[in-house]
Amino acid sequence: MATIENIQKAYIDFVLTEGEQPKSVYIFAKKNKMQEEEFYSFFSSFDAIEQNIWTGCAVKTIAEIKTQEIWMQYTAREKALSFFYSFFELLKGSRSFVVYSVKKQPKTFSTPQIFRGIKDLFETFCNDIIVEGIETNELSERKFFTNRYKDALWVQLVFVLHFWINDNSTGFEKTDEAIEKGINVTFDLFQRSPIDNLIEYGKFLATHGGVKQSMGFGNN
Repeated sequence: MATIENIQKAYIDFVLTEGEQPKSVYIFAKKNKMQEEEFYSFFSSFDAIEQNIWTGCAVKTIAEIKTQEIWMQYTAREKALSFFYSFFELLKGSRSFVVYSVKKQPKTFSTPQIFRGIKDLFETFCNDIIVEGIETNELSERKFFTNRYKDALWVQLVFVLHFWINDNSTGFEKTDEAIEKGINVTFDLFQRSPIDNLIEYGKFLATHGGVKQSMGFGNN
């Protein structure tokens, strides 16, 4: 009997053996002794299988890191680091498929269909920890920019994913280093900085500009 799990497993085995997707659902179903309609009761296409696999990796990662006893004590930065480290640790078990899946995607600025599910889930996760960070004053709330924080983290995830695929270091230690440096730099930008103080001071002067007149510093 067909299930989501055995269809995914059969699909991964096929693409890693053949180096490409099956020519048709009919051929795939016949090879795996199932009816075409059984396949379509779970997935609409082969890309839908890959999308489900990627989204499932994020779901599993988030579920696992949130069970950590120390999770609620983590800062937003630490929660982001926890996700990244755990996510790529999970991907190690499916590295061959990950390399295949990523490398076959067209070079484009838009998000490929297979990554849309994981992107939505990841950005929701990031938005939650960013809101927490702003509430605890760990992060700075900036008009027009705060809503882009999650986008910056998604770009970071995509960068690390490609870095990891090409990482030949022992135990992928260079990827761990890339995660640490990338997340720290990104969150440093999210935190309050001298430029925030300067902007607030500029707003203060703009709002209270008339004070110079009352103090006798106006033009005569």
